[in-house]
This record gives sequence, structure tokens and C-alpha cells, in this order.
Amino acid sequence: MKRVLLLLANGFESYEASVFTDVFGWNLYEGDQSTELVSVGLHPVLNCTWGYSCIPMAQLNEIDLNEFDALAIPGGFEEANFYEDAFSERFLATIQHFDQRHKPIAAICVASLAVAKSGVLNDRLGTTYRFENNPRQEQMKAFGVLVQSNERIVEDGNIITSSSPETGLDVAFRLLEILTDKENTLAIKRKMGFTS
Repeated sequence: MKRVLLLLANGFESYEASVFTDVFGWNLYEGDQSTELVSVGLHPVLNCTWGYSCIPMAQLNEIDLNEFDALAIPGGFEEANFYEDAFSERFLATIQHFDQRHKPIAAICVASLAVAKSGVLNDRLGTTYRFENNPRQEQMKAFGVLVQSNERIVEDGNIITSSSPETGLDVAFRLLEILTDKENTLAIKRKMGFTS
């Protein structure tokens, strides 16, 4: 069983987390059943960007990172205090742990900024939120990332970054493909109604 750590910062966007919970949930029940997703946070209760509350399955200090095969991180909003957790020492150390072991890291939208701030994307390719007149890509460049500003999704080695919430399902399916295979991923897409 391959285990995915869904790392949730306070202020995360629930949609961006749900793409991982749904894709990996469908794989657990309707796919090859080879993956398990565990949601983890820094607090017993997390507030989502749009006012929802979430109880993660575990706290970061309760788990052994070595028991996980991949890391998934949804983005969030500064106005919801996303960066307080996402830029914290424990959050960034978790990202570093997965990169040092060459395990897949999948970040949606501004979660890519946490990956960049951790240092693991220094002189590597990546992207983040790219809406016009938004400072996030410049912020990512300041962290040493070779920003691919016109790309929806960028892969550099074991790290996937993306440019908006719109990319969420594609990022989740790509992570599933990396952890299982293309045939299984296509089967899940069909069962979820994304392809015929």
C-alpha cells in the first residue's frame, strides 16, 4: 500500500484538498486499491479559506514521515492565514524530508510557494498562481525558482507545481499515475466520468 500525506495548512482551499481525497478515495474503492491518503495538519481543527472547518485524520507531530510515499499540498489564501502554517518551520521541513528521499511532491497553486520557500526548488523549474497583476510568480522567482510562467503544470524531477485551482484534478491524477500506472489512472478517470 502506497501512502499519500495530504498536508493541510490552516486556510487551505477545500476544493484543492478534495481533488486528492476524491481521486485517491476512488482508487482505494474502485481502482487497484494500492493507495491510501491520510490528511494531516498542524492543528486539531483547521479553517478552510471559505469558512469551512476540517478535522484532519492526524497531527503532523503524531506521524512518522518515513511511512509515506508521496506528499500532496493544496493551496490557500493569505486572507485566511494560509502562509502562517505553509511557511512554518515544521511545514517546510516536511517538504524537505520528501524531496531528500526523492519522493513525489504535488502542490496546487500557491502551495507551490511553500515548496519553493523550503529550498527544494532552488534552480529548478516550477510555477504558481499566475493571474495577471498577481505577485505570486515574482515571489516564487525570489525563492530561486526558474518560473515557467506560461505553463499550467510543471514537473521537475519528483516535484509537480501548478498555476491555479483549475489544475487540481490534473495534478491529482498525475500523482495517482506516478504511484500506480497509466492504465489504472485512466480506469479511475472513466469511472469518475472524466473520459468515456
